[in-house]
Amino acid sequence: MVINGRVKIRRYRQIITVFTRHGFGLIMDQLGIFNYLKLKKNTPNTHIDSDSRKLSTGIRLRLSLEELGPAFIKLGQILSTRSDMFPSDVIDELKKLQDSVPPFSFPEVRAVIENELEDKLENIYKEFDEKPVAAASISQVHRARLNSGKTVAVKVQRPGIETIINLDLNILKDLAYFIDHHTKYRKTYDCSGMVNEFENTIRNELDFTKEAENADTFKKNFSQDKGITVPEVKWLYTSKSILTMEYIEGIRVDDHSSLLLAGIDQRLLARELATSLCNQILRDGFFHADPHPGNIQVLADGTIVFLDLGMVGCLNELRKTMISNFFVGVVSRDSRMVVKSIIDLETMPSRRDIKKFEKDVDRIIEKYLTMSWNEIKIEELLFEIFNIAFINHIKIPREFALLAKTLGTLQGLLEKLAPDLNTLVVAKPIAKKLLKQSYSAEKIRNDIKKSLLNYKDLLNDVPSAIQNFLGKMEDQDYSVQFHIKDIESIQSRFERIFNRMSFSVVLLAVSIIIAGIIIGSSLSAGTGSDMYLLNVTVLKAGLVIAVIIILGLVISMFKSRR
Repeated sequence: MVINGRVKIRRYRQIITVFTRHGFGLIMDQLGIFNYLKLKKNTPNTHIDSDSRKLSTGIRLRLSLEELGPAFIKLGQILSTRSDMFPSDVIDELKKLQDSVPPFSFPEVRAVIENELEDKLENIYKEFDEKPVAAASISQVHRARLNSGKTVAVKVQRPGIETIINLDLNILKDLAYFIDHHTKYRKTYDCSGMVNEFENTIRNELDFTKEAENADTFKKNFSQDKGITVPEVKWLYTSKSILTMEYIEGIRVDDHSSLLLAGIDQRLLARELATSLCNQILRDGFFHADPHPGNIQVLADGTIVFLDLGMVGCLNELRKTMISNFFVGVVSRDSRMVVKSIIDLETMPSRRDIKKFEKDVDRIIEKYLTMSWNEIKIEELLFEIFNIAFINHIKIPREFALLAKTLGTLQGLLEKLAPDLNTLVVAKPIAKKLLKQSYSAEKIRNDIKKSLLNYKDLLNDVPSAIQNFLGKMEDQDYSVQFHIKDIESIQSRFERIFNRMSFSVVLLAVSIIIAGIIIGSSLSAGTGSDMYLLNVTVLKAGLVIAVIIILGLVISMFKSRR
């Protein structure tokens, strides 16, 4: 998509103005963004508000992001998972980011639906409430009834939102490139990588078919869990900008009075909720990454319903095993197991400081030894481990950061439902069970089968690979390249060795010649003055030549060292 240059510059100025007005002008100046955009520091509206001076950094950052709209709100929500990058007070404020905005008009809703589903609204839905149930920056939800009589929730994308987000994504990419290539922060943060991750996340949220696919995956995974479900997707009435799902009317998980009135045991509810999320993470490797109270409802029979399935976390088999090890290590207070699980994530560039990292983790574990389970805040524990990892130059994978945020949100819910229940206590038996399963005879047998299939494919490929190699050899179109690490340093050492050898050889040769001349002079001393003078002259000449050669070699050695 081509973005108008003037529009982009205008948006740039708006972004800088908002951040500066909320007290981030000094940071912008230190980063060199004013010069980069050719903006004057005393431009009107780029002075900090007097009210903002009284607020904390976290609050000012949250207000800035909310003012800048959907892309920045979503960015802030994702950054709230990065407790390895920001202090806890900033993380707490970023978690409060709300993207509630005034709803867009019903004629716009009608236009989007009819354009996407290629039919009149009245032909698609038997009834359609013009007033939305909820409105956010990217979409809003309406209650409707299908011709079959089924009540559904219809999520409609805000018109023009993709254009706005594309503009902000382009700007964020520019700023990330500038920070990565022109500031000192390139050594600490991979801003371009973070923006790319953010782009993938927000583009998935803009495509409602992705959320529908997530719902189907959860539906399948929850089939083995009693009392856990998600709304059913109506695929016939779903597209990139429209999502039609079963309408769920339950009790918000944090509505304690309504839960009490419905006779729901809140402690049992808390345990089932924690068990479900731990199963999603450790068993399925596919988990709801934003389980805040607004996204979880409880039906009258106690069934837990997960809503808003756009933000999910995915873990492969290796990650699941490592995270299971991590939980067992933390709960068993085994620092070596915790360190091994992080190292096995292959996020440590150099393993020479493993002992130091292990000692740092051991110190954290010892800190929590004296605490009871209900005193341990899992998010604080993970933040401390992430901070130690950062100090030891260990990059924490995004899935791990997202996992920490999810568990932190879950722990916040548990504190309100059952204050004495801790996520770690629930996670331990699940993790242990899954680890036992990973060493079971059936699992080993399946792994062997997979390995045999891989070797079979490899053996099938070998003949064609050998034939290809021989063909290249026949055509003389084959070359082997070697790369030796620190080749310049090795070359420099060889040069110094050869210089010293040359110096020694030349010095030895000159010494032999001079010795020969001296012996010859002594033998011919009695034969006549002419022969003696000749020998002395040759000796002097030899000494001069020797001195010149030695000086030349010394100068050459100094040059090669440089």
